[in-house]
Amino acid sequence: MNSAALSGGFANPAQEAAHGFRALMNAMARPGEIFEVSGGQGPAPLSIGAAVTLLTLCDADTGLYLAPSFDSAEMRGWVAFHFGAPLVPAERADFALGRWEELLPLEQYRIGTAEYPDRSATLIVESDSLTQNGATLRGPGIKDSAALSLPETTAFQANHTLFPLGLDFVFTAGAQLAALPRSTEVN
Repeated sequence: MNSAALSGGFANPAQEAAHGFRALMNAMARPGEIFEVSGGQGPAPLSIGAAVTLLTLCDADTGLYLAPSFDSAEMRGWVAFHFGAPLVPAERADFALGRWEELLPLEQYRIGTAEYPDRSATLIVESDSLTQNGATLRGPGIKDSAALSLPETTAFQANHTLFPLGLDFVFTAGAQLAALPRSTEVN
C-alpha cells in the first residue's frame, strides 16, 4: 500500500463524519439544494464531496463499485485503509462511484425488492460542476419546485416511476454535493 492511501481521511472522524452525515441527509431531504462539505480527500480524480460521501456512508459491510476511471491501485488502497468496503461488481453494489457515462446502464444496479426497497444502490456521480438550474424537481422536501444540473432527465424520470423501488443519487463536484432520491419527480 502506498503512502497516498494513508492520507485524506477524516482528521477528527467522529465530528467530521457527523458533519458529512448531516450534509448528506439534508441533501436527501431537500433535493436540488447544494451543500458544501469538507474534511476528506482521496486520490485523484476523487472530489472532496465524493470522498466525504464515501468516508461517511461506506464501511466493511457495504459493497462499493468503482467505475473504470476511479478503479486504480491508489483508490483501492485508500478504500481499504479508510473504511474497508469490499469492491464488488455493479450488480452487487450498495454504492457505486463514477462519472455519469461510466455508471450506465442503470439497469445493472439493484433497485430493492417489494419487501426490502432499501436494498438498492446509491450512485455517487462525479460532475464537473453543480448548479441550481437545469432539470425541474418536484416531490417530498421541495416546496414548489427546485432545479439541479443533471446529466440528463430521461433516466431519472424512469427511475422515479419505479418508486418505492429505484436508485438514489448523490452528485458531487469539488467540495459540493447534492442529492436526488428516487421519490423526486424530474422534468
